[in-house]
Amino acid sequence: MSTEVVDGVLAALADPTRRRLLDLLAAHGQATATTLAAGMPVSRQAVVKHLTVLDAAGLVEGVKAGREVRYAVRPDALDATARWMAALAAEWDRRLAKIKRFAEES
Repeated sequence: MSTEVVDGVLAALADPTRRRLLDLLAAHGQATATTLAAGMPVSRQAVVKHLTVLDAAGLVEGVKAGREVRYAVRPDALDATARWMAALAAEWDRRLAKIKRFAEES
């Protein structure tokens, strides 16, 4: 997995509005920017800009249906980031266990 994917996901998820949009999409499956904006304290145009960032990070996908674009969550990039975080946590657990063993032996 490339660091660019993880970096893009973490940068996209740094914004609470984008995290809220992902939550809404996860709950509803698919939605348009207009539908999403109805549940947000920002304009439709702001929602579109946030969706563009999420799309660039590989977290959502927009599919054109007539005049509308319906967005849905794409879990692959998020799953890859979660695996990276789990591996990082496992490495820290291993290091801490080693320090604990060392301290107990002293």
